Amino acid sequence: MSGLDAPDIVAAYDDVRNDKLETNWMLLSYAGAVGNKLALTQTGTGGLSELVASLSDDGVQYGYVRIEYANDKESTRVKFVLVIWIGKNTKVMRKARVSVESSEVKKVLAHHHLAVTAEEESELKEDDLVKLLRKSGGADYNGGRG
Repeated sequence: MSGLDAPDIVAAYDDVRNDKLETNWMLLSYAGAVGNKLALTQTGTGGLSELVASLSDDGVQYGYVRIEYANDKESTRVKFVLVIWIGKNTKVMRKARVSVESSEVKKVLAHHHLAVTAEEESELKEDDLVKLLRKSGGADYNGGRG
């Protein structure tokens, strides 16, 4: 697997992480890629719901999304989630390569607070991910209310 060092992937990753830009997600896949290389498929400003709507049932994709949530009445937190998507119609041999591939993707999209492997859209609900982010984030100033 290669292609992860492509300038457009690096630029999209930096854009998602940049507080001054509206881009808040990116999607990598093999769709339209030349050879066995991951390519930047899409970016957007509509958050997790827009990313989820862009996922395909017949392939493996890697999403990176910025999630902002209220920490308490006075503050918010920004966290990053890596989504490892394995569509329900993905071929068995293609699924088998995900563990090796995903470790390479994690090296490039290294700054993430949570990595989630999902096969169904229902596994990618923002409220559920925020709960996981709060649990992994240490201090919970929201009194355990999720």
